[in-house]
Amino acid sequence: MTGSTADTAKWIRRFQPAPEATARLVCFPHAGGAASYYFSVAKRLAPAIEVLAVQYPGRQDRRTEPCADSVQELAEQVLDQLRPWSDQPLALFGHSMGASVAFEVARRLEESGTPPRALFASGRTAPARTRNEGVHALPDDEFLDALRELDGTESAALESEELMKLALPALRADYRIAETYAYRPGPPLHCPLHVLLGVDDPKVSADEARDWAAHTTGAFRFHPFPGGHFYLNAESDGVLRLVREHLAR
Repeated sequence: MTGSTADTAKWIRRFQPAPEATARLVCFPHAGGAASYYFSVAKRLAPAIEVLAVQYPGRQDRRTEPCADSVQELAEQVLDQLRPWSDQPLALFGHSMGASVAFEVARRLEESGTPPRALFASGRTAPARTRNEGVHALPDDEFLDALRELDGTESAALESEELMKLALPALRADYRIAETYAYRPGPPLHCPLHVLLGVDDPKVSADEARDWAAHTTGAFRFHPFPGGHFYLNAESDGVLRLVREHLAR
């Protein structure tokens, strides 16, 4: 069942409309992240590529809504809201937890007969690999220290008690579903699969990233970048160049 227009706008943010675009890229945020993380991406890829950024429940303007209980549940919810945008093949880009959500959405798109144009999975172990470090269950101080080590959340937000009270529920909920994500065996994808990784990422080894190759019968490419888990903040030029080059083909 396709969501209402209001529901779709709540889930899918179109920061830079690009009606003449020849490709459409759906971006999935990391744990604790929001659609706004991809605001500059939308500006920089337009007008050739139109970016749709997913806004998960439980944060920013959706902070009063309950977070999803699993990656699969979140993927089902997103899939429903993407149907109005499937008039052309969708390429998917997800970072960290977002890569798992994007993968599960890609599986469902293929099952429904609307396969994705490509999947870009960034900073995440392959679906069949598990690594639950229990970060989501740590006491608040230790939990925030773990986030600081990844350097993925603005330091000002991490040091603000008021902001953290607002953000902690979504952060914990996202980390819980990311760390407890359980791959359900099924057919591999058929679309091209690009895996991106910061070579110093403490959360993902190169072997864990390369194992994504088993999840597609299509072309597979591994793209290492300098940096850690949030390498894409400093390497955005290279990441966007990679996306442009593939989607222009």
